[in-house]
Amino acid sequence: MNTAPTSADPREPRWLTAEEQRVWRAYIDATTLLEDHLDRQLQRDAGMPHVYYGLLVKLAEAPDRRLRMTELAMSAKITRSRLSHAVARLEKSGWVRREDCPSDKRGQFAVLTDEGQEMLARHAPGHVNAVRQAVFDRLTPEQQKSLGEIMRIVAEGLQPSEAGADLPWLR
Repeated sequence: MNTAPTSADPREPRWLTAEEQRVWRAYIDATTLLEDHLDRQLQRDAGMPHVYYGLLVKLAEAPDRRLRMTELAMSAKITRSRLSHAVARLEKSGWVRREDCPSDKRGQFAVLTDEGQEMLARHAPGHVNAVRQAVFDRLTPEQQKSLGEIMRIVAEGLQPSEAGADLPWLR
């Protein structure tokens, strides 16, 4: 529920209250530090950024360890251009390969290789430990549930379903 003060002038922005500003800045600080923490852990242990690791996980969870590139971009919430660059780097490491889509001459699949699966198995314990220490070990079960509910609401609000929505994977 929004309790921000309203302005008499409809052209005036609805400024954040002092409490909203405190919450917003805490969110920005935490997400920036968390992404940096996980990125450093994965760079050190697996030689890849967090976003690349996330792509490999999504492929590992997909049927036959394969997803269409457009589906992978949507799932990862990144632009198609960024995905293409990331998959090219993962291909060089031997962790992913591309396959043409037989039903769509323009489409391609990203496929997790056996080497990619082995790399995930080797580095998943360290990554899950970093996530657990950074987030879950600091929160009560009730806080974890609240955090999940809040993040789902925010994510749903930022993914409109109408045509023409400005979403990363559509760029």
